[in-house]
Amino acid sequence: MKYRRLGKTDLKVSVVGIGTWQFGGDWGKDFTQQEVDGILSHAKGLGINLIDTAECYGPHHMSEKFIGDFLSRDNREDWVLASKFGHQWHDNWENAWSVDQVQIQLEESLKALQTDYIDLYQFHSGPDEVFNNDALWTMLDKQVQAGKIRNLGISIGANDNIYQTAKATEVNAKAIQVVYNRIDQVPEEEVFPSCIEQDLGVLARVPLASGYLSGKYRPGASFSDNVRKNHKQQEIDEKLKLVEEIKQNEVPEGVSMAEWALAWCLQHPAVTCVIPGCKSIEQVEMNAKAALLDLGNSLHRSAWKD
Repeated sequence: MKYRRLGKTDLKVSVVGIGTWQFGGDWGKDFTQQEVDGILSHAKGLGINLIDTAECYGPHHMSEKFIGDFLSRDNREDWVLASKFGHQWHDNWENAWSVDQVQIQLEESLKALQTDYIDLYQFHSGPDEVFNNDALWTMLDKQVQAGKIRNLGISIGANDNIYQTAKATEVNAKAIQVVYNRIDQVPEEEVFPSCIEQDLGVLARVPLASGYLSGKYRPGASFSDNVRKNHKQQEIDEKLKLVEEIKQNEVPEGVSMAEWALAWCLQHPAVTCVIPGCKSIEQVEMNAKAALLDLGNSLHRSAWKD
């Protein structure tokens, strides 16, 4: 495993992390605690130390509770734990952006995660008008001073949101989370240069393009999970046709499509870590291999900054 400093924080994070949206059940599989334990234990054995979750990954903090149960039997200090705020899923899924609501979310997340602090607490894909609430950031700074939050971050909803990215340092945020993958390279235009200028860490989410870059699907495939079932068939086929072209022209022989796709993201000098979701120990194993894959004379060859 390789490690990189997360922006201006004192955190050294593995270049491959664990995204945990799937633990909430939206990706077509319901998890047991035993399965989550197996995934996280194996990840730790491979040197992965970053877990990314959120308050709304499953109802009633489901993903966070799975992680918290695991952490209660593991060494919390071995992990960099990232979560998010701004939404809630109790009886219904809804936005929750007021100062009081976010304070409640933080306490609920700490309880679910069975921890006294969150290493990176991220503004979760909110609109600019909510982002501009000074009272919210003042409250969060007080939580940083109290030790419940180690660092603040911003998970931008649109991957071209330069407004929130450019103001990150102003609100004491030290990392940006953004959609970035071989199919969707929009952050390279404005977001990444701003991150480099401000020395912000970057967590690249959806690095496998919601599974399109996993190498498992061919044109004509359809999906039944809650996330992809509404994708139009024409859009699915176009993306999978592009993936076929990428596989033929860019992926070295003997290297899996998914492993290559994660390593491709890591070649950009702005990217600190990729956070793919995984449903099995086998996927964790494959994801971790991306940390050591050398893409040779790729576009982002200068990115490795160990």
